[in-house]
This record gives sequence, C-alpha cells and structure tokens, in this order.
Amino acid sequence: MHFGLSDDEKALQETARKFARDVMRPKSAHYDEKGDFPREIITQASELGLMNMTLPAEIGGMELPHVAQAIIAEELAWGCAGMATSMIANDLALLPLVLGASKEQKEKFLRPFTTDPRRLASFALTEPGAGSDVAGMRTVARREGDHYVINGQKQWITNGEYADQFTLFCSTDTSKKHKGIMAIVVEGRPKGLTIGKHENKMGQRASNTVTLTFEDVKVPVENRLGNEGEGFLLAMATLDNSRPLTAMFAIGIARAAMEHAIDYAKQRTQFGKPIAEFQAIQFMIADMAADIEAARLLTYKSAWLLDEGQRNTLVSSYAKRFAADMGMKAATDAVQIFGGYGYSKEYPVEKLMRDVKLIQIYEGTSQVQRLVIARELLKGI
Repeated sequence: MHFGLSDDEKALQETARKFARDVMRPKSAHYDEKGDFPREIITQASELGLMNMTLPAEIGGMELPHVAQAIIAEELAWGCAGMATSMIANDLALLPLVLGASKEQKEKFLRPFTTDPRRLASFALTEPGAGSDVAGMRTVARREGDHYVINGQKQWITNGEYADQFTLFCSTDTSKKHKGIMAIVVEGRPKGLTIGKHENKMGQRASNTVTLTFEDVKVPVENRLGNEGEGFLLAMATLDNSRPLTAMFAIGIARAAMEHAIDYAKQRTQFGKPIAEFQAIQFMIADMAADIEAARLLTYKSAWLLDEGQRNTLVSSYAKRFAADMGMKAATDAVQIFGGYGYSKEYPVEKLMRDVKLIQIYEGTSQVQRLVIARELLKGI
C-alpha cells in the first residue's frame, strides 16, 4: 500500500494548482457576482490538459488514470467551484461515449475534443420531474426510419447554452421505466431544440445552467450509444466514474475554507489575543483538517478502484456522501470563525458555503448516496 503521489501525479497537481491560483481564483469573485460564463478561462483549462481527461489514447486523448483526474479536480475546485463544474461537466458528458460508444462514434464525437480547446459537451439527464428518480424521465424518443424524433425537457443542464454536443438520455417506452432508457448524441442546435434562460443560482454561479426543450427534434439512429434500453446502466456507470471527481470538488472547497479560516484566526484579535489561541477555534480547525484528509483518502480509494478495473459503486457513494457533507460543515464553520465578516461578500468564505451546498445535491444527493450504500450493503436480504 502506497500513499504518496507519483512524479507524474505531482506534476499534474502543480499544473492544476498554478492554474487555479493564478487564473481561476483572481476572477472567481467577479464571475460569482455577475453570473457570467468564463469562456476564455474554460478554454485555457482545456489547452492545459485540465479537461477532456478521459479521452482514449487511440483517438489522441490523454486517458488519465482516475486518481490523476481526482487530483486535478481538487485543485480546480479550490480555485473556483463554479468554473470547475463547467470544466468537469464537459468530461461527464463525454464519459458515456468513452464507456459505451463504438469505434466509429468515438472518432466522430470524441476526436474533435482533442484538437479544439473551445469545444464543449453537455450531459442531459435530469428533468423537471425526474431528478433522483432517473427512471421516471418523460423525455421520449420515437423511431421513424433512420431517425428518432425526440420530445421533452431537461433541467439543470450544465454548459447547455454553450455546448457543441449533448449526451442525451431519453426513453423509447416510459412504461418500461429504467429498461426503456437509451443514450444518444445530439449534435449542435438541431431544429426544435430550445435553450432556456440561464438559471440565477445561489452558488456555483460561474457554471452555465439552463433548461433544454426538445420539440420534434430529429436525431440519427446512428448517434445512439449501444442499444435501446441500455441507457440507464450507462448513466449509472458514468456516475460511478464521475463521483470521485464530484467528491474532490467538496474537498477542494473545504481546503480553501480551512486555509481562509486559519489565516483569519491568526490575524483577528479578541480579548487581547488572536482568536487562533482559543480552544474553541482550534477544535473547529482541527476537525476540518482531519475530515478533509479522511475524505481525500476515501475518494482516492474510489478512484483507485476504477484504475484497478474494479467496481466502485459502494465506495464512490461513501466518498460522495462523506465529502459533500464534510465540505458543507467545513465551509459553514469557516463562516462562523469569520463571524459577522463571514456573512459579508467582501470576504471569500460565504461564496464557498454557497458553492459547496450544490455538492450535496447534484450527481446524486447525500440522501440518495445513503440509499445506494444501504442497497449495496443489504443485498440478498
């Protein structure tokens, strides 16, 4: 058992850390306030190899190990969680193709991402009435010859306004629930696809989030990933692969919150001494540090299992649940340490608290992670 990073992993970490420190963090407050999309920063991340990390080597991709991806994700979230979400949501949208596309589909839909750093993808799974209940989706695809005609709506879709292609999950037969779901690639802006307004979110405001409406949108059958009825399992496998990165987002945010809290506690004086000398503050910081380390190790394990070719469903849910809840507590405690100043937008910790809340919600809520964990542990009962 080895707990150290390899030289290659250290180099990737340093590249991501420098980018987060020098490019992302200085602009994070601006994009949080304005709610604009940091297109140029996203492009720079792609140029540096901090996106499109899963693409196979045979089409010119980096095909980074999952642990390496997790290392990068922590640093990006430390810089700005909203920007990081848009970056990694692109990779999330490409994962179903990495896992389930044919050789020809990979050439057509993945190779362009190895040459064009401005290219973006979007993962379209969630619906207004189907969040945690994926099998309840109502977006339907009706086959007509060599095309599907798609109708329905998707909600909370990251990168939707700027995406060059969408990985869409829809149903060919809603009565079959999860067994009726398929995945298909929607290219560009076909007739009948409407992009809704950008959501005015509480946190992670630098990420672009919209509603997609499909009205008789025609998509070639050849764009389907696998067979009809295989989309649900592909979506679940995709989320197993992506949850370590989402967990790392919470860890990156928590680390930023702890660092701000430590710096502030050393400088802020009350009753004639720095508040860092009070045991109440020391205990809060000690808990942050221990919980961050525990979450990181758990998340590394969930990524390592993937690198070893092993199923990680249980451990990735451990990691996502623990890291998300830990991150929320760390950010909230950082605000508490700052006191009244923590509640002000003039200081950075309130943004971290708003940003990390979303980690408890997207890609499987903390409650859903508990359900997954219980289901895995109680199999056969």
